Amino acid sequence: MDRPQPFILADSAVAQNYRLFVHEEAGSTNDEAMSLAREGALGRTWIIARAQSSGRGRHGRHWVSPPGNLYASLLLIDEVPMRHAPQLGFVAGIALAKALRKCAAHEYLRLKWPNDILFDGAKLAGILLESAELPDGRFACVIGFGVNCAAAPRDLPYRATALAEIGAPSRSPEDVLLHLSDAIVGALARFAGGADFETIRAEWLSLAAGLGAPIKVDTAKESFSGIFRTIDSSGRLIVDTTNSTRIIEAGDVWLAPQTGSFA
Repeated sequence: MDRPQPFILADSAVAQNYRLFVHEEAGSTNDEAMSLAREGALGRTWIIARAQSSGRGRHGRHWVSPPGNLYASLLLIDEVPMRHAPQLGFVAGIALAKALRKCAAHEYLRLKWPNDILFDGAKLAGILLESAELPDGRFACVIGFGVNCAAAPRDLPYRATALAEIGAPSRSPEDVLLHLSDAIVGALARFAGGADFETIRAEWLSLAAGLGAPIKVDTAKESFSGIFRTIDSSGRLIVDTTNSTRIIEAGDVWLAPQTGSFA
């Protein structure tokens, strides 16, 4: 069997003192990153695993993590104030979409609120954002990226796809990391530590899936349908229903099928 090519960071990331650690297998790259932070590690550190035994998505959902896909986490320490930490998910989404557009050589990639990348409506990648105040007073944020490069899971309640399945010219996890490590440097610079979320918001909306169309929203307390109007200055989802405008801080979004309505 051919040995996989090595992971490397883009020159722009190296110039900004980003570091890289690669594991053949880890429980979760997000957990590895947070453990490093608690042990006193510096920020701007990428943690990669070629496979995960305990990968997870939002709400602790299991993330199937066989070899061949990208499992990467970026540790940032004191890069943004705590109040702006949730907006890093939008920064990461823009960077990942830009990287995957380069890999796929295709413009038809969209961002689904709050943290998914879609290709033709099928999930291609996801982002998991976690943060913690460290015992020494530093503030750590971990951005986890899971990208279906070689294969996508099939036992899901929604469609999923992989770079290999869509015929992407660059489809290896090493290719994705190279482009992603470059794109995140630029996106974080535009974000300016939270000082310019409006630029990020406008860029995110330009890539948004389902904007102006019917969506269904599942929160911890209820499910409802409406029209995806926008995201606000904090990144919250704005949905127009028949009777009101709803502001959603956390939830799962389901895009309408091509019929434009939900059964």
